[in-house]
Amino acid sequence: MEIPATRYANVGGLSIAYSVGGRGGQDILVCSNWTSHVEASWDWAPSARLMHRLATLGRVITFDLPGNGLSDPVSLNDLPGMEQWMDCVRVVMDAADSERAVLFCEGAGGGLAIPFAATHPDRVAALILCNTFARLHRADDYPFGIPEERRELGIEWWLERWGTGRQLELTAPSVADDPHEVELIARFERHSASPGVARAFFRMISEIDVRDVLQAVHVPTLVLHREGDRWIRVQHGRYLAEHIEGARYGELRGDNHFAFYGDLEAVVDEMRSFLATLPEPHDVDRMLAAILVTDIAGSTQRAAELGDSRWRALLDEHDAITRKQLAFFRGREIRSTGDGFLAVFDGAARAVRCAGAIRDALRPLDLPIRAGVHSGEIESRGGGVDGIAVHIATRVAGTAAAGEVIVSQTVKDLTVGGGLTFDDRGVHALKGVPGEWRMFAVET
Repeated sequence: MEIPATRYANVGGLSIAYSVGGRGGQDILVCSNWTSHVEASWDWAPSARLMHRLATLGRVITFDLPGNGLSDPVSLNDLPGMEQWMDCVRVVMDAADSERAVLFCEGAGGGLAIPFAATHPDRVAALILCNTFARLHRADDYPFGIPEERRELGIEWWLERWGTGRQLELTAPSVADDPHEVELIARFERHSASPGVARAFFRMISEIDVRDVLQAVHVPTLVLHREGDRWIRVQHGRYLAEHIEGARYGELRGDNHFAFYGDLEAVVDEMRSFLATLPEPHDVDRMLAAILVTDIAGSTQRAAELGDSRWRALLDEHDAITRKQLAFFRGREIRSTGDGFLAVFDGAARAVRCAGAIRDALRPLDLPIRAGVHSGEIESRGGGVDGIAVHIATRVAGTAAAGEVIVSQTVKDLTVGGGLTFDDRGVHALKGVPGEWRMFAVET
């Protein structure tokens, strides 16, 4: 395969560098592991070797995230959140004329690929997760993660080595003593991101948690993990395979984190065997979505005060304002509930921001709303949606006071890097919904 030319796509006014190499067969989109450079990756021999091997399986699409490589720079306080990562995938696929693609990712790229596959199953032929994770740090029900008290130490460890290639001590011990390999990766690090950008991305990656999304992944999935990976321990891969329905798991020998170090052919052989068994595309009616539920606080009393005619006129204004904001934030109205709305979004941050925009736009009318947002699996049914996630979103909204936007833990996890801040409102029991649910109020 010849080295592909760099092209640009536009995401929210930002230019995203991407390239398309190889011909025919299945499209394979490499979901960027936050450090990338669509041109320098070809000067780094191990990376180029991986691209050439992937090209034997299909057409290879690569891209740089905003703030990385050849894509537009961004403020350190405005890094691309998970939602913008997913927008990059969608827009790059469109620019490359790719209707459906196999998503291949390593490391932190899983935090991008997993939500995208769950949200846009019609665009994903298959998901391949190589040495990646659902969550990086330890939790009570995730004991093999990095201890929470080592979060800041871990970030500083990476920064001390950034631009020097010394990360190979952890990520590729088989070549860590080779000065040539160390210099190659050091140069690639410097090309892909400055130390300031690296710090900001390290911090964001340390907050990724897509465990609640795994049950909503319904595309063919292959999980590959090296048994001796010192950076992302093998238990992370096993967890992914156990929690994604129907996932195929391959545990590979070796201790190198990057697929292109060590036995690359074993990785490619597993992929080739997996891709040969993919089913024919079919209609998808289940997907991950963010569900927004709103209602007017104290609507009954207000209606009694105004009378039917004035109240109806006020409701018409409420409906027009709400629909304007839904359109702006790419929400899809499912139904009006008289004094509120149920809508779905393809991104949690958009749903949260839309809720805040509706609330603020209605203030001049003295119409305080309550809003709740939850992300979960929905089922499309005759133009509407169904599923337990819809009921949970309704219950979440019921915990909000006038003027508040309340979200579930899942929404908070899926808005990492999106610039939103939350106030912990503790654990709640939701009527008719099993278990306990932690709630957060969106800070304004």
